[in-house]
Amino acid sequence: MTDVVGDRLLGLDLGTSVVKAALFDASGRELAVVRSATPSTSPAPLWSETDMAQTWTLAAAACRLLLQQSGTEASRVAAVGLPGNMVGAWLVDAAGAPVRAAILWNDGRTQPLIDRMQGEDPELMERIYHTSGSVMQQGCTLPLLRWLSEHEPETLARAASVLCCKDWIAYRLTGTLQVDPTEATVMPGDARSRTYSDAMVDLFALSEWRRLFPPVRHSESLAGFLHAEAAAATGLRAGTPVAVGAGDVPASALGLGAGEAGVACTLLGTNILNCLVSAEPLFAPTGVGLLFCLPGNRWLRAMVNVAGTTSLDWFVEQFCAAERAAAPSREALYAGLEQLAHQSAPGANGVLFLPYLSALGITTPFWEPAARAEFFGLTDRHTRGDLLRALYEGIALSIRDGYAVQPVPVHEIRLSGGGARSAFWSQMIADSTGCPVVVPAGAEFGAKGAALLAGVAIGWYKTVEDAVHKTAGVERRFWPDPGRKELYDRLYTVYRQLQHDLRPAWRAAAKAAAP
Repeated sequence: MTDVVGDRLLGLDLGTSVVKAALFDASGRELAVVRSATPSTSPAPLWSETDMAQTWTLAAAACRLLLQQSGTEASRVAAVGLPGNMVGAWLVDAAGAPVRAAILWNDGRTQPLIDRMQGEDPELMERIYHTSGSVMQQGCTLPLLRWLSEHEPETLARAASVLCCKDWIAYRLTGTLQVDPTEATVMPGDARSRTYSDAMVDLFALSEWRRLFPPVRHSESLAGFLHAEAAAATGLRAGTPVAVGAGDVPASALGLGAGEAGVACTLLGTNILNCLVSAEPLFAPTGVGLLFCLPGNRWLRAMVNVAGTTSLDWFVEQFCAAERAAAPSREALYAGLEQLAHQSAPGANGVLFLPYLSALGITTPFWEPAARAEFFGLTDRHTRGDLLRALYEGIALSIRDGYAVQPVPVHEIRLSGGGARSAFWSQMIADSTGCPVVVPAGAEFGAKGAALLAGVAIGWYKTVEDAVHKTAGVERRFWPDPGRKELYDRLYTVYRQLQHDLRPAWRAAAKAAAP
């Protein structure tokens, strides 16, 4: 515990596309939020990168703007918590300067490498899963480092440390280098011991580069204190405590109130994570989903669809030019879209949508990098409203899919993310899953979860569980409608059949399109 100055906690959430800074009081009430876009680039097909210096500039600016717009004196901020988009490769040299652009979690450049490694070792994915509990995605840290060792060895030769996004910002705030268990275990690492895995490092032939990995420190511990240069950049008080923090997924779960074993939560954002808190690491079902360490000595089993609200954004971009031009705000645009979807009856007049728009494929209910999205059942009588409703419903059914393969039945779902702001979609998720849906109070749950970790670090709360228990709140509840639930049960049967039948076609299409 440190001497506490101030009565507010600041959560600085470094998302893939948006940086968010938010203030909270000790009860967990969200007091103020600012958001700004974080650009990324794609220098080559399937690549996803971002400028590290720009990420820091945007993060610092978000802090300054938050204090200014909320009228908050810097002295009122007791501590800072950091969540961020996870894994990837954020490399710095011995002076702490970026070595190259950061490679993000949604980068797909390593797929040929992974295919080659699997050809050499057919049990590769099984080995990784047995240790990490997660299906490894292309943008995880170890495969990216292996790719760099083969294609940019000079980059690794110049590097002194490999960080994750939030840890880069922690370094700029405090001058300390570390990662936390939520990141170390999905690089991939060891979910049981909650740290790196030397066996995984060796599996990727990276023992030469083991020196790049910084110490692993608890999420709810202090990374350090804000130094003078960072204070000038952020507008915060020099000496403000900064917690180590956690990846955005575990931090969001805590912010949603999912701190105890058995609690389920869905993060409906850029991608969709359907999560279950457990008191021990769960490895079932094998070969699908992700396993995160949750601060407080818990684990978070997550089933993922890597195309969430991006599916809706894609539809708007491709088919809703008139609505985009006429809407006075983003909120008005999406409210208008819901009205368009309402013109189609539940079931979208027979149209089904498989929401696999990501070039990375899917990891739930099975791992299939070749998976692609489909509208199924179209005739010349169908309208744009039918397609839009089918898109909403397809994502809702993918959430049901995520919980269908969880090893423990789910009886209530805590919902967050951009999709949770929609009562229309929240009700549809309740109807599709048959579970009551709870939307907690607030909006920025990743920032809140990290702020709570900062509160634990400075002694505001006794434990992580204590922090979650004292700050959980409910804004809205949605109960399943029995009639619509029966309809979605029938549609889900067709949805699952399509998954099964299309899998060979997805693979054949990927092979046909290969150079």
